[in-house]
Parts: sequence; C-alpha cells; structure tokens
Amino acid sequence: MKYLLLIAALFAMQTADAARETYNFNPGWRLHVGDAPGAEAPAFDDKAWKPVTLPRAWNEDDAFAKDIVDHSTGIAWYRKRFTLPSDIANRKVFIEFEGARQAAEVWVNGQRVGLHENGVTAFGFDLSKVVKPGDNIIAVRTDNRWDYREQATNQRYQWADRNFNANYGGLPKHLRLHITDKLYQTLPLFSNLGTTGVYVHAANFDHQAGKATITAEAQVRNENRAAQRFGFDVTLRDAQGKTIATFKAPAQTVAAGATTTVSAKAPVSGLQFWSWGHGALYDVHTTLTVNGKPTDTVVTRTGFRQTEFANGMVKLNGRVIQFKGYAQRTSNEWPAIGLSVPAWLSDYSNGQMLASNANLVRWMHTAPWKQDVDSLDRVGLMQAMPAGDSEADVTGRRWEQRMEAMRDALIYFRNSPSIVMIEAGNRGVSAEHMAEVKAIRDRYDPHGGRAAGSREMLSKALQDVAEYGGEMLYINKSARRPLWATEYSRDEGARKFWDELSPPFHKNGDGPPHKGQPAPSYNHNQDSHALENVRRWVDYWRERPGTGTRVSSGGVNIIFSDSNTHHRGAENYRRSGEVDAMRIPKDGFFAHQVMWDGWVDVERPRAHLIGHWNYAPGTVKTVTVISSAARVLLTLNGKPLGAADASEPFVFRFDDVAFEPGELRAIGLDKGGRKVCEDLRITAGTPAALKLTAQTHPQGLQADGADLALVQVEVVDAQGRRNPIALDTVTFTLDGPAEWRGGIAQGPGNHVLARELPVEGGVNRVLVRSTTEAGVVRLKAEAPGLAPAQLELPSRSVTVRSGLSTRAADAGVAPQSLRGPTPATPSFTVSRVAVPVTSAAAAGGNAALAFDDDETTAWTSESGQGAIQFTLGHPATLSEITLKLGGWRERQYPLAIRVDGTEVWRGLTPRSLGYVTLPLKAQHGQTVSIELTGDAQGGAVTANTEVANQKIVDTGASRLGRGVLSIVEAEFYKLP
Repeated sequence: MKYLLLIAALFAMQTADAARETYNFNPGWRLHVGDAPGAEAPAFDDKAWKPVTLPRAWNEDDAFAKDIVDHSTGIAWYRKRFTLPSDIANRKVFIEFEGARQAAEVWVNGQRVGLHENGVTAFGFDLSKVVKPGDNIIAVRTDNRWDYREQATNQRYQWADRNFNANYGGLPKHLRLHITDKLYQTLPLFSNLGTTGVYVHAANFDHQAGKATITAEAQVRNENRAAQRFGFDVTLRDAQGKTIATFKAPAQTVAAGATTTVSAKAPVSGLQFWSWGHGALYDVHTTLTVNGKPTDTVVTRTGFRQTEFANGMVKLNGRVIQFKGYAQRTSNEWPAIGLSVPAWLSDYSNGQMLASNANLVRWMHTAPWKQDVDSLDRVGLMQAMPAGDSEADVTGRRWEQRMEAMRDALIYFRNSPSIVMIEAGNRGVSAEHMAEVKAIRDRYDPHGGRAAGSREMLSKALQDVAEYGGEMLYINKSARRPLWATEYSRDEGARKFWDELSPPFHKNGDGPPHKGQPAPSYNHNQDSHALENVRRWVDYWRERPGTGTRVSSGGVNIIFSDSNTHHRGAENYRRSGEVDAMRIPKDGFFAHQVMWDGWVDVERPRAHLIGHWNYAPGTVKTVTVISSAARVLLTLNGKPLGAADASEPFVFRFDDVAFEPGELRAIGLDKGGRKVCEDLRITAGTPAALKLTAQTHPQGLQADGADLALVQVEVVDAQGRRNPIALDTVTFTLDGPAEWRGGIAQGPGNHVLARELPVEGGVNRVLVRSTTEAGVVRLKAEAPGLAPAQLELPSRSVTVRSGLSTRAADAGVAPQSLRGPTPATPSFTVSRVAVPVTSAAAAGGNAALAFDDDETTAWTSESGQGAIQFTLGHPATLSEITLKLGGWRERQYPLAIRVDGTEVWRGLTPRSLGYVTLPLKAQHGQTVSIELTGDAQGGAVTANTEVANQKIVDTGASRLGRGVLSIVEAEFYKLP
C-alpha cells in the first residue's frame, strides 16, 4: 500500500494540464553483461547486477580505449522495477526507447512484448495489457554483435559496419514511459506501434512581420468501448512559457477502436523564426477534450523556418546561405562514455561547432539520436539526416531495411526545424530509389521543407529526381539543384603537436604507413593541419553564391571532434577533428571560425595567429596568420615587423621572425588601412601550478547517476597563464559521490579511465559522473614541481520514486541565440556575372558537353587536336574564365586562351578540388578559344588516395592521354 501511495504522490507532481503523464524512465536499472537465461522472469534474482542509470552502453569503457573493430560485443541484460497506480487497468501505458544497439527484446512481468533490431531508430511498445497496479518488472535483452542478423529474414544490417559505426551496445539512449487516457494522441513511433503522433508545420511566411500560418495535426486513437466525440485545442507558447496563440478544430467523433487525424490551423503573428545560430523554439500544446474537459495533452517542441532549394542555392528564411560545417559521426562520442552524455554536454559540443561558425552538420551513415537532434534545434545548427546505410546503393531486403529506417526517423524527427535535408545514402542511389525516398518524405512529412538527396546525384537525369547532391572530396557546381561536398577534408593531426619547433618536436607527417604507403596526411602537426583545412575550403569559397550562375552550395569538413571510428594515423582513433575527443580546440577550429563567419560572404573580419609564443631562445620561425582582413600587420612587443598581403586566400605569412618573449600581435587591416580585428599571443612564464575549472549542467551537477562534470586541468605560470608547451603528467584524486571516467592522451590505452594522464599543450580535460547520492564531490590534481589544485562540486538530489522521475532528461537546458534572427540584408555581394554560351565547336567530340551544367559529361578532344571555340550569347569584356578540367586533382594543362583572336591568358593551369579560375587580360569580344599548347602534366601522385574504393575519387586522369584536352565545364565571367 505504501508503494501505491508513493506513486500516487508522484503522479500528483505532474504539471500537465490533462490526464497524460510522461516519465523519465532512465533511473533504477540493473545491468548484467553476458547472457542470463531466465532473466525475463519476475522472480529472477538480479541483486548482484550493476545498478545503472540510463542511457548507458554496457561497453562504454571501450570508447577510445579500443579500435572500433575491437569494441566488445555480445549479449547484455537490463532489468528494472517500477510501480504503477491502482487505476492503471483503465488507462494506456506505452514505453518509448530512443534506440538500442543492436537488437532489444523486451519482457514485462515475464511476458514478451516485442523485439526491435535495426540498432538505430526509436521504437515503442504498448504495455497496457502486461502491466499491473503496484510493482512491475521490465527486462531487456540486448545483442550488439557486428554480424547480427534480422530474425525474420536472416539479413544483416548494412550499417552495422566496423569501419565507421562505433558499437556502443545495449541501451545507450533515453527511455520514457507514457500513461494516457484510452482516447489519446499517438506517439511518433512507427516501429512496433505503427503510429505517427503529432505533426506541426508552418506556411505563408512573412519574415519581416513575424507571421505564418501554423498547423497542428495529431493522429488520435480511441480504445474505449464506445465512440467518442472530442475537441482539439492548440496552444502555442514560447520557450519562456508565454502564450503566443490559441486555436482549435471543430469537434468530431471517432468510432470505438478507430484511428483518425485531427487538424487545426491559424495565422499567428509575433513569431521569431528558427535560424542559423538562433534556436527560436516553441512548445505546441495539443489537447483532446471530451465534454469540455481535457483528457490528453501532448507538448511538441518545434520551430518554424522556411527553406528553398533552387538555382544551385539554398535559402533559409529567404536568405541565401552557403553550407559550412562538418560531417560528424552520429556516435558523437566521448572517451569512456561513448554517445551517452547528458543533454547539456551535447549542447556544449554542438555549440562549439556553431562557435566555429559552422551552420550545417551532416550526420554520417545512421540517423542521430534524439538528444543530438534536439540539441541542434536549441543551438541553431542545420542538419542533414541519413537513416542507415554503408557505402553503396543496395537492393532487396537491405534496401527495404533502409527505407523502414528512413520512415521511422522521418516520423520521429519531423517536428525538428534543424533537419533541412534527408540523405538517401552515403553514396548515390538509383533514380527509382531516390523517388522512393521522396515518396516516403511526401507521405509523412509533406510540409517540412526538407530536401531529399544524397552524395553524387550529379547528372541531369538524377538532378531531375534528387533535390541535392555533391561529391565526397571534390567541389561541384550547378545552376539547378544545390550541390555541396558531403566530406571534403580527411587529413588527421593530433592536438599534442603544435609544430616542429615545439615539444615534443614531432616532425610533421611522421607516423606509421597506411596500407603500406607513407601517410603524412594522417600525421599532421596542428599548423599544417589547419593550413590544409584552409586550402581545402578555399575552392568552395571561390565558387560561392554571388560568383556566377553556376555556384557551389558549400561543403562539410570530415570531422568536427576526434572520433572512435576508422583511423589512418598513429593512434587507434580518428584525429581529423577541429577539436580533440574532449572538445579542446585545435588551430583548425579557429581557422574555420575566421573563414566561415558569414552566411555566404565573410561578414565580420577575424584573425588567428597559428600556434603559441613560447619558444627556446634563438628560435627563428615563420609566423602564419589566418585572417579575412585585407592585410595583416604583425608586431612584437609593440614593434612593427611589417604588414603583409595574403600569400594565398586567408593565409598571411611572416618569414624569419626571431623569437623574443613578450606579446606577438596580429592586426587585421581593411583596404583603407584601418584596424578591423586582431589576435594576440603572450609568452607564458615557467610552469608554477595546476588550475582546475569545471563545466556542469546549468543547474549544477545532478545526482541522477548519469550526469557528468567536464573538468579542465591546465598548467599555468605564476600569473595564471596557461603554458602552451607543458606536457606534465597529472595525478587525480576523486572523493565523494561520483565516478571517475577520466580523459584521453597519448600513451598506453590512450590513458582512458586512468587516474594519471598528461596535459598536452598545457591543458587536458577529464569527466566525472554523478551517482544517485547527492553530496560534495572533491577532485584534486597534482603534478611534481607544481602547486596542486582542488575543486569542489556539489551534486544536487533528483527525485525518483518507484523507478519513475518527472524530471525530463533535458530539463533545465534552454534554447540559445548566438547569432540572432535571420538578417534582412543580402548575404553576398555579386563579384562577377556569368556570360552565357550559345554554342561551341571543336574538331572532334561533342563540344556542347563542355557547358551543359552536367558534371558527369565532358568534351574530350582527340590527341593533338586540343582546341575548342565558344560563342558567347553577347559580346562582353571578360574578366575571368572558370574551368573544370578532366583529371582536375591530378592534371595540369598548358593552355592559351584568346578572345576574338587576341590572347588573354597563357600558362599552366593549377590543380584543384574541381574548378580553377584564370584571370584574363581585358578584351572585348564574343568568341573564346581554348587551346592545349603542349602535353598535360601530373599524374596519380597527386590523386586522393585516402579512401579504399578509388572509384569514389576518380577524376578520369588515367583515361586521358597527355595530348588530350578535356573540359567538364567552362564558364565565362565579366565584372558586375
């Protein structure tokens, strides 16, 4: 009886205005690794099992300690006791799993309720017939074997891949329990339940006036024995709880046992639209009423924004935006934790992407978990969402599995404003398959403003069905569908290595071979890694919107944070990140911050001095500044060392700078010589002490058994300044109600879970996890010769009664606005204007293929006949010509270009990721001839070799003779 009274008190704590309760179902589980025959039985003795709070991967210790191929796999069981009220037989009870890896078989009170197997998407079960008043037991048997096969078909899942999909097994995502009336709005859980939930969308946007028509629709089911007549009321509230609008639908009747869809809409004013860096979110309360009394309320958090995908460009809220961001693993993991971090830490990590001025996250291969989707909604980052795939189009049951995952993910996430694209595959798919993806989108999300496409999809025929495309490593342009690079830079470099002149004096590129070949690209120092990132982005920046009719919609760098997935460098994890695994920035982070600060054009000039200013006496080095200013002035201790123009876009070099302790300052100047930005490096003194700082949940460390504190340790001088070359080993002592999860550093086992680990570049971070006991957590850091540091963190109690909590997993985590609403001004200045081509002629081949806006076709000359002439739509004084040449990454062509017979350019074309722009001498005319003046140069030595399947990176160079000219696309420009 006392348990029923306790649970009744818990239900009384619900603040919902109707008879639906949604509970955090994460607390109070027990975990056993290995099979446990009979563990589904209520009487099974699990007292020896490990108490855990979900989300919790049972093999979390493997994260970054092991190569992905060595992640522990097998059977693990989770069990939990929970209590329900005495009237539960008259209500509906549903359980919602945000996901499981790989398969999860579920029993309640000894009765099997179902199985979910795809390892990615959310799923749910109706528990109404198996639960009872009072005590209940749920048992979940998980199986995360790499070779797991679908029970009904014996088919493996394509995305259960050791190459990229880190295997954090068991229940690494959140669970919720929903208790409703028998007349209820369904959950957006198509797997097992077959339901679609609530759908909120907007139309008729007036951006300046803050107006739109808002529609809320809900799938309603009646499991009463008689028909029910009900009303449908909608209340729209902002994130602070202020009511913005109310509206309703006419009353309607649903038969017993039937399901219907109800919808209401109204024009709403006073709206803020969701935008890049502006997490404008609203809570939409949809309420069913019977005889005027509320019987079921669902709260849907969403945002409203308008998208457009046309003319080779993307518009957000009517403003053109070029994609700038990261291709990130959906595991988005941390050492010794995997993906199962608290919501505030997801916001911290994803907020760092935003702080680097990224605007898009392209999740790779599998759909992300809800926490990351919600997080990107809050911080204001667009996202491209896959469902589940590997590296190729597939057929039969494997394609069906992909489309089922796409359907489930789309339904589950269709209220998320940040999802602006859905990805049919990591590589191109057939036109028929692309049409099927669009059909699923149009059925379940017809008003979401989301483009459907995939990597590749470049031909005119495929662009007729796909709504976006783009290659993996190269740049593409189009005047039709937006084309963007889905992962354009794959180099790796450790944060520990500044440059060759700094401890530990790593020679740039030194490291083990990759597949028997030298691998300098995977063993960068920070300085060379940052510069490579700059050079890779420049090709997309050159072809941004405003530079012609055919443009690039941008690209995403692979990856943002060092990842426990396939690797090629010295470590057993991937170090391509712009931050390391603990989210400590590398120089590449700041380089992106400089280049990406704008929707299209750079809007706020920045400067970043690469590296530090702590060197040995007598050191002479090149100082490199990444800046978007017109010029950069370098000073040392107030003395000017000279001003420089960019040696290449965004890169300013100052050679032979002699180290002198003090202040090194880079001052960015505009064209008039006025200061517009600066960056500073100050020489730190001798290491004197350790310093600890912590980041926690906005409301403090939560004693729920799952919350984390992220603690930074620094080696500082007597003035408290971080010493950037310190490599001291730090020993940590933890006391109080917390669990050590540690950090990562170079060394045995990457120091994962070790209580002793070194700083790198003067800094490192560790994680401490709360227990379910509140109290004061004390962390002490010590290192020989340095003053120790100590930190106290009070953990705050979290109420849990009988396995249920009314505190949501993301409670207290608020939307953010770093950049504010979408600006009303244009996002770019037109820098050149395309002059159209009406025809082309050549001695051989189809010359029209050289200007057909189709990058899968090309005009190729016969050997020794490398000449082509274009006729423009009207006479013009051309300023530039832009070419995509066959074998672009590998080949250089000696060319002569003439306008109406007058030579305007002669030379050797540079290599690029796709397009090269050649400046022309001013000459008015209407015909342009391009002639090959010698043999093409270059070869496979400059090809991309970092992927296993070389067909992916083939530029066609191997099929072109030296005396052959091949033009994929030719474009002609004049000044505006």
